Amino acid sequence: MTSRGTKYWSSGAIPLIAPEILGDIIAEVADLGIVISDSGIVLSVLVSPTNETFQKLERWENKDIRSALTIESVSKFDSRLAAFLDGASPIRPVELNHSDDVGRWEFPVRYSFHRIGPDGAILMLGRDLRPIAEMQQQLVKAQLALERDYEVQREYDTRFRVLMDSTADAVIFASVQTGEITEANPAAASLLGRSREDLIGTAVALCFEGRKRGDLIDSLTTQAISDRDDPVKTVLRGSGQAVNLLPTLFRAAGERVLLCRIAPLDEKNMRADNLTQNVKSLYVNGPEAIIFTSDAGDVLSANDAFLDLIDVAHDVNLRGRNLSDYLQRGSVDLKVMMENAARTGRMRIYTTKIAGEYGSPRSVELSVTKLQAGQHTVFGFVVRDANHAETTRNPAKAGDDESMQSVVELVGSATLRDIVAETTNVVEKMCIETALELTMNNRVAAAEMLGLSRQSLYVKLRKFDIMSRDSTPDE
Repeated sequence: MTSRGTKYWSSGAIPLIAPEILGDIIAEVADLGIVISDSGIVLSVLVSPTNETFQKLERWENKDIRSALTIESVSKFDSRLAAFLDGASPIRPVELNHSDDVGRWEFPVRYSFHRIGPDGAILMLGRDLRPIAEMQQQLVKAQLALERDYEVQREYDTRFRVLMDSTADAVIFASVQTGEITEANPAAASLLGRSREDLIGTAVALCFEGRKRGDLIDSLTTQAISDRDDPVKTVLRGSGQAVNLLPTLFRAAGERVLLCRIAPLDEKNMRADNLTQNVKSLYVNGPEAIIFTSDAGDVLSANDAFLDLIDVAHDVNLRGRNLSDYLQRGSVDLKVMMENAARTGRMRIYTTKIAGEYGSPRSVELSVTKLQAGQHTVFGFVVRDANHAETTRNPAKAGDDESMQSVVELVGSATLRDIVAETTNVVEKMCIETALELTMNNRVAAAEMLGLSRQSLYVKLRKFDIMSRDSTPDE
């Protein structure tokens, strides 16, 4: 009660509040308070002390509030102000967008209208909608991202369905955790003698004879993580048909999944002219050592025959290393072979020595073929142990025999110095001719092999009258 004994609150009335206190109250309950005249002229601006970004709006005083609104908000403001002045009830709050004169910044505010005096002044209490607008933008972006992801997922799902339906190989997907089939294509359903709907959810082991669920899944998982491509042999339940299971292990959505390709073993389903399978079997089981390298000489793969040749336990220890590490003359041998193969497509024979990290050098003969794997160049090397192979070599040149005979005839008729000089000439000529033959007459590679400069090699070629032989252009 007041000093006069009257109540502060009576009949729903609000007691008189001092102007300075009223301003503080308005600033606390609203983000922005604007007092305007009935024509829209700003008389006063009250800003919440907790919202520092609105402090610059105090310069609106004595200006038309419409100048601080966006074009689409001016009509909304005029319509709501006219309804308020006409005494329409109730007056719903209005959302207005403020901006500066050049549109450099913009923010939304939700206003309610209140009459505060007999002079026609109107109080607009505003609530900053930027946090809500930002949240709405985030929700919209999240929704758009979800829709894009959904469309991408539908696209990949369609591609997956088309691929599964069109492939001739029988393929099933199985969960490692449950051992159940999660997906199967029509070829697999036909081979297993069930419909696709019946296969999904069925344990993989139930489709094969004499296999327990855990044992079969463990065998497939072990085979999938090994470096070998050996299949898991089993028999179909019901038909008794022998098949190979070729598993591939991957992880999707935190769960390990097996992709198993089912390949029949019976002769009527096996093609004798299956080139891919035949070449693969030759690579794995053939007696000749085979290596595939990149255009830089890095080993991509090698079969067991090559591992036996260099005494390496596993091809994992070989991958990524350069083939020159195992050749007698290192990069010189590799450069000669790869340059000749790159120029003509293949090199039939090249003789050198090869050795592992622990074995002694062995004489070998290599054949090189240039292959194209998409946009990448790959070189295939076939290595034969010269100690166990019957190789065909060119007979000794008559000129060489005559040179050696002339050296022998000098004994007794010439000094030792002359004999040594003549012998040196014969050996030099034989070495140069051999280098030219090994490099297919590539004189740059021959000079590098002999440890000579290109100019020194040309001097010796003229000396021994080898310049006249047919040659390919130097590289």
